[in-house]
Amino acid sequence: MTTPTRRRRIGGRRLAALGTVMVLTLVGGSLAAYQVLAPRLAVDGAPVALGAPQFVEEAAAAGLTHRYAGDVDYIVGGGVATFDCDANGLADMYIAGGAEPAALFRNTSSISGALRFERVADRSTDLSAVTGAYPLDIDGDGPMDLVVLRHGEEVVLRGLGDCRFERAEQRWGIRPGDGWTVAFSATWETADAALPTLAFGDYVVEDATGEWTGCADASLLRPAESGRAYDATIPMTPSYCTLSMMFSDWSRSGRRDLRVSNDRQYYRDDGQEQLWRIEPGQPPRLYGPDDGWQTLRIWGMGIASQDVTGDGYPEVYLTSQGDNKLQTLADGPARPRYSDIALRRGATAHRPYIGGDPNASTAWHPQFEDVNNDGFMDLFVSKGNVGEQPDYAAKDPSNLLIGQADGTFLEGGTDAGIVRYERARGAALADLNLDGQLDLVEVFRNQDVQLWRNVGGGTAEQPAPMGHWLAVDLDQDVPNHDAIGAWVAVRAGNHQVEREITVGGGHASGTAAPLHFGLGTATSAEVRVTWPDGEVGPWLPAEGDRSITVRRGASAVEPVAR
Repeated sequence: MTTPTRRRRIGGRRLAALGTVMVLTLVGGSLAAYQVLAPRLAVDGAPVALGAPQFVEEAAAAGLTHRYAGDVDYIVGGGVATFDCDANGLADMYIAGGAEPAALFRNTSSISGALRFERVADRSTDLSAVTGAYPLDIDGDGPMDLVVLRHGEEVVLRGLGDCRFERAEQRWGIRPGDGWTVAFSATWETADAALPTLAFGDYVVEDATGEWTGCADASLLRPAESGRAYDATIPMTPSYCTLSMMFSDWSRSGRRDLRVSNDRQYYRDDGQEQLWRIEPGQPPRLYGPDDGWQTLRIWGMGIASQDVTGDGYPEVYLTSQGDNKLQTLADGPARPRYSDIALRRGATAHRPYIGGDPNASTAWHPQFEDVNNDGFMDLFVSKGNVGEQPDYAAKDPSNLLIGQADGTFLEGGTDAGIVRYERARGAALADLNLDGQLDLVEVFRNQDVQLWRNVGGGTAEQPAPMGHWLAVDLDQDVPNHDAIGAWVAVRAGNHQVEREITVGGGHASGTAAPLHFGLGTATSAEVRVTWPDGEVGPWLPAEGDRSITVRRGASAVEPVAR
């Protein structure tokens, strides 16, 4: 690949403001050279933030033809799960279909090339009434399993390898509910737990006529003493029409509590956002005012978590109708009292930024990722009217908020080329062709899925990476061999980013993939893992522009062959 010689604009900044670095890489088995469009360094050596990368829409050409369809029974949901189901290193997709069958797509893309997918038809995955899905290896045997959320009975699929699955509810003693399930999260409560703890969030209760009569209870499933199956379901009462949930170690104490986001459109006056204390061996307990928890009522749709302030603790982004929330701990980790910093960080995303619609936005799936590899975390937020609500924007494009060096965000959706006015729901940012640039898949209600390839500062014919990168996978002894709950820190010079490995959050969409870190101009970095049980590993050197595996107890990282 070669960089175009003509002058281009990237996110409103000209290439003249960027440095270039020549990189040699193996492409298709031969040595090739290309230029990395990388930020110049500030005086103190810290990287300078870049603008938005360019995205090229390739769904039809890639063979990814699918839609999330349905009437009022599918106004929420519409998720996509991205994970490697055939162990070839490429992220495959399972996409909800609503009133139509869900679909599994195998990724057949060439490395650094155009995106390509092929449909894998099978009765185990071609399920009806699917609202979303989350991948994780429940039994620790290697192949990814799949938790399938439905308007009706949930389904848990055990991965058999080569993108084959079998029903596993009976095998693991899971007694699925039959509600309207849109939210899910999972974690290992202790290092010796044979199975993860699972949380399911249901939306509204429907009577025999289909009328909505209130909010359904969320539920918690913990492993039985045998370790081979699950104990009886624990109702999480009260529940307030849940649309997203996420286990996270918000206090960095080693305990992963459950954050729950709820839709105030349908809950009672006493409803609110929730945080459940999940103490091993103890019943779940809601945090309340005595703990520092403050009442917050929003039209909660999705959750994303990331330390964006650099204080070592994760901020929480909550999507809603109108202004979205970016919460940070107000008093440190001693208690869960949060303050909202979305306005001063430029992350409220409360109205459309293009299209001329003056009404408030409706936000769904949030995801923090570094889409331009400059070392600063960006934030994608999918948008779209619930149906035809007149008080909310009908033309409501998704946001691509580009992280700045001072911790604020600037809108980059127009520059990135991802503006659409259809009603978006779930989404995923993932490196689908292993070129080190995060691509985007977005699910729309009653419209075809969109698939955007990230070409950096270039074109579809001549992609131009904007910075160096590192993808980090973890491995430890079973059962939790993917180290769910671990924290990974990557340090390049004096710039450090830390990320938590979680299962859940977003809107009905889960991703199981190596953690992606942008490095800016740095061609190497150091990696340190805080493992789920709290053990802190050493700083390990790693070369950039590659995927690596950090194995617990190892004295060096392991490059992943492509």
